[in-house]
Amino acid sequence: MTHEIIWAPLVHFWLVGMLAGLMAAVVGAALWRGLSGWWLRGLAAAAALMALANPSLQSEDRAPLSDIVILVVDDSASQQIAGRPAQTEAAIAGIEAQVAQLPNTELRVVHMGDAPDNAGSLGMAALAEALADEPRARVAGMILLSDGQIHDVAQAPPLPAPLHLLQTGAPEDWDRRLVVTNAPAFAIMGEDVSLTLRIENQGAVPVDERGTTRLQISVDGGPPREIDAPIGQDLTLPVTLPHGGMNVIQFTVPVAAGELTDRNNSAVVRINGVRDRLR
Repeated sequence: MTHEIIWAPLVHFWLVGMLAGLMAAVVGAALWRGLSGWWLRGLAAAAALMALANPSLQSEDRAPLSDIVILVVDDSASQQIAGRPAQTEAAIAGIEAQVAQLPNTELRVVHMGDAPDNAGSLGMAALAEALADEPRARVAGMILLSDGQIHDVAQAPPLPAPLHLLQTGAPEDWDRRLVVTNAPAFAIMGEDVSLTLRIENQGAVPVDERGTTRLQISVDGGPPREIDAPIGQDLTLPVTLPHGGMNVIQFTVPVAAGELTDRNNSAVVRINGVRDRLR
């Protein structure tokens, strides 16, 4: 409990000051002249000034608000491979135990998955949503538990406290993925159509897995043909549609030793073949 004197004068403070000076002069003059009862005049003046100043005693019972730690857990697809689920669960348990030992501190746990429309892991959006539910002045820190693949870092909200990344995985983790960056929905059968794809390495890539790799191209499940494809560069390929209607073209790169997963080593494109009726 705290105590404080609150002043709420009935008149302006400057007027109280002037009256105090005037009364002090009157009482001082009475004392100097030796008049009897000068001390009674002083008490009366002090009582009048106190009444005008209107003091009051304020007592407050204060309880400190708790600090808040926000934990954003990445549950996206890339977090479900190579032992990362176990790492994530162990990290959550460790953070909960440590925060529980801190005095007057609460933990908020927020989970995020893969964003719609193949937008990736939107960690900053999840963090912004969590911050919107809490008083920013009480946020003491934020933790992002993820493999580090966050696709909306540029949209990070203003942070009221430090943000820490607790990264899952291992230093030697690496992966390769195949992405089709451009493919038409329709093409004339019997004529070449250009498709653009890209092979990307991510993470601690071994030296012998850089440069080029073999790329297999198969149409409608037929025998594949192989070419050497550069890694980390856009590759434009001509493909001929053998028939009208839907043509299914599959691109595949071989799984290299040490890759985290083979789920993204292939891509399928569907192109509708049409006849050139102007000939």
